[in-house]
Amino acid sequence: MVKRTQQTTRETKQEVKNGLFAACSFSSLGLDPKLSDQLQERMGFEAPTHVQAQSIPVILSGRDVLVNAATGTGKTIAYLAPIIHHLQACSPKVDRSHGTFALVIVPTRELCLQVYETLEKLLHRFHWIVPGYVMGGEKKAKEKARLRKGISILIATPGRLLDHLKNTASFEHKNLRWVIFDEADCILEMGYGKETEQIIKLLGSRQYEEGDDDDDDIVPKGAQKQTLLLSATLNEKVNHLAKLSLDDPVMIGLDNSKPQQKLLIESPASPDSDEDEMVIHVNKSANPSSEDYGIPSQLVQKYVKVPCGARLVALLSVLKNLFEREASQKVVVFFSTRDAVDFHHQLLSEFRWPPKSETKEEEETKQLFLNCKTFRLHGSMEQEDRRSAFATFKAEKQALLLSTDVAARGLDFPKVRCIIQYDCPGEATEYVHRVGRTARIGEKGEALLFLQPVEIDYLKDLKKHGATLAEYPLLKVLDKFPLPGNMPRIKKVISLESHPWVISLQRALEFFTYGEPKMKNLAKNAFVSWVRGYAAHKGELKSIFVVKKLHLGHVAKSFALKEQPSLVGKSHHKETMKRKRDERQKGQHPKKRKKMSGGNRSTTKT
Repeated sequence: MVKRTQQTTRETKQEVKNGLFAACSFSSLGLDPKLSDQLQERMGFEAPTHVQAQSIPVILSGRDVLVNAATGTGKTIAYLAPIIHHLQACSPKVDRSHGTFALVIVPTRELCLQVYETLEKLLHRFHWIVPGYVMGGEKKAKEKARLRKGISILIATPGRLLDHLKNTASFEHKNLRWVIFDEADCILEMGYGKETEQIIKLLGSRQYEEGDDDDDDIVPKGAQKQTLLLSATLNEKVNHLAKLSLDDPVMIGLDNSKPQQKLLIESPASPDSDEDEMVIHVNKSANPSSEDYGIPSQLVQKYVKVPCGARLVALLSVLKNLFEREASQKVVVFFSTRDAVDFHHQLLSEFRWPPKSETKEEEETKQLFLNCKTFRLHGSMEQEDRRSAFATFKAEKQALLLSTDVAARGLDFPKVRCIIQYDCPGEATEYVHRVGRTARIGEKGEALLFLQPVEIDYLKDLKKHGATLAEYPLLKVLDKFPLPGNMPRIKKVISLESHPWVISLQRALEFFTYGEPKMKNLAKNAFVSWVRGYAAHKGELKSIFVVKKLHLGHVAKSFALKEQPSLVGKSHHKETMKRKRDERQKGQHPKKRKKMSGGNRSTTKT
């Protein structure tokens, strides 16, 4: 019976792999044999994915390309391999003194490092091609020195790249042949639209001028600069970028059987027209808000409906069940705010269980509630801390990462088994990107979305975009845990909040939070920022996530706070009122205030 189950599991996995990978080899796509061997031997890719099989030959041909494919389908290799193929074949050999040939623009620092690491592995046999990166958080002086020496393939975040294009005279890019926008939708959603337009203008025209006779030019005169745009989702901002940067592009990864996802290219009205810009847009005739984002078929998607006051206990219980069920695995939990990440990270790093210990021996035998290493990742962390957390979590076999959406795009964390969205994403597109951190390259994965009863309509919005979620059996999971002390079990639980395990764990969490002043402050900050973030939902989601429907006392409870919101927010309110009063007094009675302060000084002396 066991053998049959194992065989079925292997067959299922093979079917998944077969659905993702193409029935061809890398060398058959036109790549150099050494590069193909490198992909197989060092990178471990037995065959290209369908996206790679479709993209590589077209990119090798020199055409502009727009790739629209689900996360975890191997898009990074799809554009890096053709670039390396061309550069390694250059005669004479490319040298770092020739400057930058290829430019890869990515939205986040973590993705920048990840693409750089992949590039380093691919260049193992092509040591004369120099990889490099520039990004926010790094020292500009060191980056300028690296650019002065020369970087053949440069990975960059938009803001720092624009800075160097404007201010680093030694940044040599006259031989630039490839410009790649990876995760283009995220670049634009993060507010880099203006920077991106400036970068396109600064990089110049698509065709190299015949009159440039510089001896250092490796790119043939009249050669075409090739632009690649990769995006997991399509929207009007992506269309605008495509119109600015692409010339007669080949579309890859689009399902033409779905009219709402098909791209249309409108040619100029006539051959003699002065208007030579193409127009690319999404056909929205079916439904303006309906798009199918190609979630991996092997991803198991579930939701858990939890009252606000029991959210924290539910999260810890789900995590404990995951790590006890399968020790060697990695889990990522997404939060809406940085303060929430900091609070939960501190809590999970220090909270021990069981709560009560009658003797010193029992106290010493207490263990952390979660038996795993816990990491955090968000935009306010120091660059070195971000880099360390990212690299260490990738290397660990068993670990938990708490993150904002900075980890939602493009990052490939090996062996991530489950994605938990503790706070709902802003849009359905963001849901897809978050769950895309698991079930990558044919692997299995689970995704769990936390919803309050008043938010349950969010499932309808996800269903419109092709995501159908089943309910997670939370009560069954809670029933598995042993109750502390002599606490009796209840045969029939009326509500989740009345479950004995929920009651005991909530009490322990509140006791722990109030036992540490630092924890209490973290909890208060997380509460305030969470409520503000909840009120910031836009568009159609405002009717689902209504801040007035929240019971703020229960929200406070979800951060292990006993006080009602009025008590939690009273000190902040007092400080605000005092500041306003002081500002008013300064503006209306400056002389009187000065006289009073003088009186105070004399009184102090006495």
